[in-house]
Order: sequence, then C-alpha cells, then structure tokens
Amino acid sequence: MTLCETDAAAIAAAAQALRRGALVAFPTETVYGLGADAHDGRAVAALFAAKARPRFNPLIVHVPDSAAVAQIGVLPAVGRRLAAAFWPGPLTLIIARGERCAIADLATAGLATVAVRVPAHPIAHALLTAFGGPVVAPSANRSGHVSPTTAAHVAADLGASVAAILDGGPTPIGVESTVVDVSAGEPVVLRLGAVTRSALARVLGHPLAIGGATGRPASPGMAARHYAPAAPLRLNAAAVEPGEALLAFGTPLPHAGPMVNLSARADPVEAAANLYAALRALERSGAPRIAAMPIPDEGLGEAINDRLRRAAAAP
Repeated sequence: MTLCETDAAAIAAAAQALRRGALVAFPTETVYGLGADAHDGRAVAALFAAKARPRFNPLIVHVPDSAAVAQIGVLPAVGRRLAAAFWPGPLTLIIARGERCAIADLATAGLATVAVRVPAHPIAHALLTAFGGPVVAPSANRSGHVSPTTAAHVAADLGASVAAILDGGPTPIGVESTVVDVSAGEPVVLRLGAVTRSALARVLGHPLAIGGATGRPASPGMAARHYAPAAPLRLNAAAVEPGEALLAFGTPLPHAGPMVNLSARADPVEAAANLYAALRALERSGAPRIAAMPIPDEGLGEAINDRLRRAAAAP
C-alpha cells in the first residue's frame, strides 16, 4: 500500500494500477472510494474480498461525465433532469442495464439495473479521466464499518489490500451519495444522502418516496446494520450514562468522559462532514458505549440520522 500525493504522476500511476487489476483508493466529495476496473471481474472480486463485502450487495459505477453513461444503460427523462441538476455531484442513479453493458456481473449483483454516479471531486475526476473507463468504488473500508473520510481511515481498515491511496485530505461532505432509482416508473429514494429530498423535490416538482430494504438490495447502504463503530451506539440520548462517550450536536450534555461534537453551532452540514471521523475517534477512545444526542430529522439531518440508526442496529 502506497500513500500517494495527488500530482499528475500519481494519478497516472493509479490509473495504470487499475488497468492491471489492482485496487486504488481515492477521495470523492462524499467519502473515500475503493476503486476497481468495472469491466474486470477478477478485480471486482478482489474488491469484494478486501472489504469482506457480501456479494449480493451491488456496487456504484463511477464515470467522468454523463456522456459515459450511454455505454452502461439508458437515462430516462426523469434521470436526465436529475443528472442535469446534480451531476457532477453526490447523486447516484439506478438505471436499467443496457444490452451492450460490459460492467462485470458481480458489480451489479446480477441485477438488470446498475448504479451510476459522476463524482465532483477533482481527484476522482482526474483519475476517472486518466483511466478512461468506468470504475466501481464503494466506500474504502471494511464492510459494515464506519466509512472513511481521510486517507488514514482507508489505511487503517484496508492496509495492504490497496495498491495505492490517493490522499486528497478530508472529504468535504462526509456522508455518501443519495441513491435514486429511476429505472422504472416513479423515482424512489433508496438511500438518503448528501442530496436532500427537498432538493430533489425542487427539481422534479414533487416529493419522492423512500423505498424499503426488503428482499435483494438494489443499492448499497440498504443493510439494516451498516456504518457501525465497534462500540454500541445509543441514539437520542437525553443524558450520558456512566462509562459512555458522547457524540454531541449543539450544546453538549453534561459529560466528563470522551466527547466529540459534530457541530457546536448545530449545523447539519458541518455535522455530516464530521460524522464518520467522530465515530472513529470515539471508537478509539475505548469507551464501552457511545451516546448520541438528537439531530433534527430534516434536510441533511435525514441522512445523518439514517446512518446513525443503521450504526446503532443490533448485529
């Protein structure tokens, strides 16, 4: 594993590593992704093995621009409207897989749909452009663990499984992309994320329903337990119990033990950017349990609370 600077030479070397079937971690605007050549079934299998990820869980395909989606599937009219509004950016669209789509079957979990995204981060865009093909890139962490928002988080979770880590510093948004299924009928939100439901509604002129996680998942991030630190997490804490660490939001609860405040000014954007690093820090504190203060369930708070609920779910 090599921790790389992000100059042109490093980008070119990372692209070459992808071509030979190796795994490369890189920053996006949401979290760090673990990249593999989306056309190379062996590389995709190595990615699943490195993450210990269940093979029924599909991956998101990253491309440099919306024109590249034509090689993968068809964006319906509603998908084109959302793409025009939010790409490049933290929105993933589930589309019907095209007849000539060469994405490895393992990457789509054998489904007739495929998840696609055009990331906005300049390093991600440079790597995708240099590679010249689609790259699958789930979060660069052990499956089910807290997502990585720094290169150090990637190294701690995956180590020698990764040929190179492109270090772009902390990711600016800090929670994953919103996933919307536009493959058939009315669009449905499958994963809450960085693009809020209110922002989607402003573009489409109506609110979007949230899809259930029943049956075989069509999108990453639909598992009941996910994004979880090693220590159990207690939600909506009104007081801190003995021995607990505190995940604070706004004015902290009275507390003498380990604490990280997601946002002292109760800003959900700041809280989202700090969420995963905070959970990792409290995990490292050695506290046997983490108490999380309530966060308003509106705007980006919906995505934060979704991650916290999944992190707190019983194993």
